[in-house]
Amino acid sequence: MKTYKIAAIPGDGIGGEVISAGVEVLQALAKREGHFAVAVDTFDWGGEYYKTHGRMMPANGRDLIRHHDAILFGSAGHPDIPDHVTLWGLRLAICQPFDQYANVRPTRILPGITSPLRGVEGNELDWVIVRENSEGEYAGVGGRVHQGLPIEAATDVSMFTRAGVERIMRFAFRLAQSRPRKLLTVVTKSNAQRHAMVMWDEIATTVAAEFPDVTWDKMLVDAMTVRMVMKPQTLDTIVATNLHADILSDLAAALAGSLGIAPTANLNPERTFPSMFEPIHGSAFDITGKGIANPIGTFWSSVMLLDHLGEAAAARRLMAAIERVTGDARFHTPDLGGHARTTDVTAAVIDAINGANS
Repeated sequence: MKTYKIAAIPGDGIGGEVISAGVEVLQALAKREGHFAVAVDTFDWGGEYYKTHGRMMPANGRDLIRHHDAILFGSAGHPDIPDHVTLWGLRLAICQPFDQYANVRPTRILPGITSPLRGVEGNELDWVIVRENSEGEYAGVGGRVHQGLPIEAATDVSMFTRAGVERIMRFAFRLAQSRPRKLLTVVTKSNAQRHAMVMWDEIATTVAAEFPDVTWDKMLVDAMTVRMVMKPQTLDTIVATNLHADILSDLAAALAGSLGIAPTANLNPERTFPSMFEPIHGSAFDITGKGIANPIGTFWSSVMLLDHLGEAAAARRLMAAIERVTGDARFHTPDLGGHARTTDVTAAVIDAINGANS
């Protein structure tokens, strides 16, 4: 029997609640499938670890998880610690050195969930957003000088490399090619960002020639927000820079009904390092400990984890269980307008896993 080693990093806030639910579901699914097992190592890194040790994870943290098959991550963000410390000290400290350059965020309206978009049906909003995850606006290049003085200055430099843009473009075109509509929208801002984003556009055009069966278009990021709201049915696969896709994917999740259901895969496609899977909802300290966090985003992220591991049948079974549960309003958490608790949703998904047809 194959055993997959999973590194679970709950992180901060509701991360602990949803990751424990995710682990419970993965183990129930493995038992149901019968041909693989899940061995989970949990790491208590995050804000509380920082308060004790002065850092978000130990110096050898990446070495401790480097040989796991995948990482299941909760959230980074603590009200007592500046956000840039938590993000760069944990999530980005894993993503960037592990070269998880393809951040993939599927978005669609699940059964039983109503989009805030007027009259939009589920099949009219079915997207995958590909976010460049290693450079761009989050490259970490910049600094501050003359701090506290009237002449203080600060810079954040967006770094785009030909290699980095080419690889994310090819990834996005291949993904679009694998989907029924074979449609890709390249998001840009080359009217104002006349160097890096112009190169982004040029590389998109070059790479597109390798995929003649993919229909593609280009959209300025500001106009893209309008298109997502007004004409969602015209979109399918979307590729954008680190910052642009970060913003657009939150809008996408809201348009699909809730941030609580949205998943993420941080992929190292070459599999040199483990990939990391996480819900996008953040630490949500306002509801931490109340038992009402929506675990669906973690479960859907686990679907992506299973697909990455090659367990396609198990991934389909879990997705079917998720859709069965979201289709029943009794299991809607408060973010979806319901009264269900995290444990209710988790138990319902496990019941659906065990009750699904073989």
